[in-house]
Amino acid sequence: MRRFIVIVSALCCFSAVVWGQREKVKNQPYVDNKLFHLGFHVGIHAQDMLLTHTGASTNGETWFAEIPTYSPGFSVGVIGDMFLNPYFNLRFIPTINFGDKRFVFREQETGEEFRTSVRSSYLTLPLSVKYSAFRLNNCRPYLTAGVYGAMDLGRKRGNPLYLKGFDYGLEFGIGCNIYLPFFRLCPELKFSFGLPNLLVKDRPDLEGQETIKYTEALSKATSRMVTLTFNFE
Repeated sequence: MRRFIVIVSALCCFSAVVWGQREKVKNQPYVDNKLFHLGFHVGIHAQDMLLTHTGASTNGETWFAEIPTYSPGFSVGVIGDMFLNPYFNLRFIPTINFGDKRFVFREQETGEEFRTSVRSSYLTLPLSVKYSAFRLNNCRPYLTAGVYGAMDLGRKRGNPLYLKGFDYGLEFGIGCNIYLPFFRLCPELKFSFGLPNLLVKDRPDLEGQETIKYTEALSKATSRMVTLTFNFE
């Protein structure tokens, strides 16, 4: 997470430097006035979850879980953009996110550990509003905010943790349009916050198995994701 904070600070510093530049010849001076335009993006992301524990004891054991490290995943998608006015655009960006979440369970008394991972392939359908600041030369910083729905295409039963296939939540982002002679390159940092509880508690597939204690250790799990993308528009 510290790395992403550093990236945000770098973007802010970059924007400050941009505002201090002298006037130059602009690339694609009228590209922002198109009613519709398309693009694509590629990037990396880190999946996380906010976990709530039951604190219940199973066979005299009390387990707690966390996601101590983040595994970088790959994101790719297409961009659909509609012009609303000189400062606002409506954006629809279907994206596939390939990644996983690595859980570490620790028993309270003995310190025994159990590790497992949940691989996910999320098809995300976000709808957001983009606010762009004044353009100076060939750079224009912007902010985004919106909602999303997501469907997990890579779920597998039999894992100690099983997550629901549908998610939804809020997204916020910051980025900068860099106007090149033939296209716009837009580095963007985005934060996603899931709202529903994704943990599946009813696990008949684990009945009679010792691994069911890991599911019973949790009462709620909501998704979090940080994504760094490079948009080509």
